[in-house]
Amino acid sequence: MIGAILFLTFLVLLLGGIPIGVALGLAGALAILLADQSILAMPTNVYAGIAKYPLIAIPMFVLVGSVFDRTGVALRLVRFATALVGAGRGALASVSVLVAMVIGGISGSGPATSAAVGQVVTRSMVADGYPRPFIAATVAAAAATDILIPPSIAFIIYAVLVPGVSVPAIFMAGMFPGILAGCAIIVAVLILSFINGFGGKARAEERLQVWQTFKEAIWGLMAPVVILGGMRIGAFTPTEAAVMAVFYGLFVGVVVYRTLTWRDMYEMLVEAGELSAVILIVVALASVFAWSTSTLGIVQPVATWIVGLGLGEYGTIALLMIVLIFIGMFLDGVSTFLILLPVLIPIANAFQWDLTWFGVILTMKIAIGQFTPPMAVNLMVSCRIAGVSMETTIPWVIWMILAMFVSLALVVVFPDIALWLPRALGTM
Repeated sequence: MIGAILFLTFLVLLLGGIPIGVALGLAGALAILLADQSILAMPTNVYAGIAKYPLIAIPMFVLVGSVFDRTGVALRLVRFATALVGAGRGALASVSVLVAMVIGGISGSGPATSAAVGQVVTRSMVADGYPRPFIAATVAAAAATDILIPPSIAFIIYAVLVPGVSVPAIFMAGMFPGILAGCAIIVAVLILSFINGFGGKARAEERLQVWQTFKEAIWGLMAPVVILGGMRIGAFTPTEAAVMAVFYGLFVGVVVYRTLTWRDMYEMLVEAGELSAVILIVVALASVFAWSTSTLGIVQPVATWIVGLGLGEYGTIALLMIVLIFIGMFLDGVSTFLILLPVLIPIANAFQWDLTWFGVILTMKIAIGQFTPPMAVNLMVSCRIAGVSMETTIPWVIWMILAMFVSLALVVVFPDIALWLPRALGTM
């Protein structure tokens, strides 16, 4: 009974417009009181929820995303990719996906990448003959790969919450699935562009020199290499890599491109501080919610019931796919993990699934939800930038959702797509 009150209270508060972190904390506190537990459990769990070393990386990766956004890295990457790919049908749409994947290797935030890439490519794509709803759908879908391609804030949260999963292991495990998802979206946008005649209208004088644009973009292209390569050779931990990425971004912005001003520095720090505070407050208050579910004995019966449905491994994954994609329409990956992992991990253990692989497919499901209407967070951002309503994107975004489903199915059927790289690098 108390368990039902816990989830019902959270749902009512959420629908009432209460911030998700506050809703989680209040629902957990109410459950603690109804169960006659000590309310002192609340401050203890709030502190324990964020007193974890890997979480230090979150503010740094948020900051590095702001740094590279303001230095003009996204624009230079678009120019290089355009010169590399050319100006034919679907070329600029493919460029937007490629650039989003690279930016994802810097910031790790889908909505942030959707904003950064959308602001850079929208005007060029409109001039090249792409309809605005198609542009919004493409950018939102491409940005969804960012929680798969390391560094990923969602992966950090997953590794912190799930015993036995390391941050380097799940970072490496997300690499090939993220690339696979990006390639699937590129195939979808190319087919749609060729069928509908999108792109290829740029004037010849607008075409760029590959070598010149490469020299301008090289610093942005090297950022993921610095972050992931440094972790691979053992030069620094994931947390230290986040700090190195910030210093690298500041060096590029101040010394190389000379685009950052002192005012930019101040605004970036404020922006990163506010966003990081929101994330960590949600993590802290979600710990109260998670403690309530485990203490009240809610988790195990729910997990046992799902396993007992007799759906088998693939049937259970299909059920979780539907649930998580639906939830992903409304919540970001961090919030989804904080709320559902206490239930999902016992299910994974019951089927003896590899928890690193399980984290990757959960994240892929959430990524699909981030650009699935009606409450897709990535799509909201890209639609606002493109100046269109979400409803107009549905004829286009549905094909990109299908493409992501195909990549997800391949990772489910062939777990080595995710697990080969961390095993080969010895991070598992």
